[in-house]
Amino acid sequence: MTGEKAIKISYFNLLACFLEADMIKSIHAKCLVKWAAQLHISPIDMYEFGNGMINSTFSFPATEVEKLESLYHLVHMIYLDNVVEDIELEVAGMYATRLGFKEGLVADLFKSIATAEFDQASPEDVRKEVIEFLKVQSL
Repeated sequence: MTGEKAIKISYFNLLACFLEADMIKSIHAKCLVKWAAQLHISPIDMYEFGNGMINSTFSFPATEVEKLESLYHLVHMIYLDNVVEDIELEVAGMYATRLGFKEGLVADLFKSIATAEFDQASPEDVRKEVIEFLKVQSL
């Protein structure tokens, strides 16, 4: 599976997570729409990856590796415009908690991400930082 395809699948799982709620705050919806635009989500993608958005349900990652990949994809979405916004961190924190990450761990990870924007790190560098951070925290 290509990186772009995997990220889009993660996006639709994130979207399904929020759409399952009785209510979604408009500020969260704006963040999700922004990421859809930045990922160039097309109507074809909506059917291919999002099941046409009909009966879309959140799917908990089956393995620890898939969970980590989902978190990395979240980091990727935050970095799409090279600006880390508070609302993006809030949405990401909510989703990461739903994935089963501890709230404190998530906050620490996203603090490190928020300060990394000034480092001009490449996406691959950010991916390595996320993986290293999670390895250290799980010891």
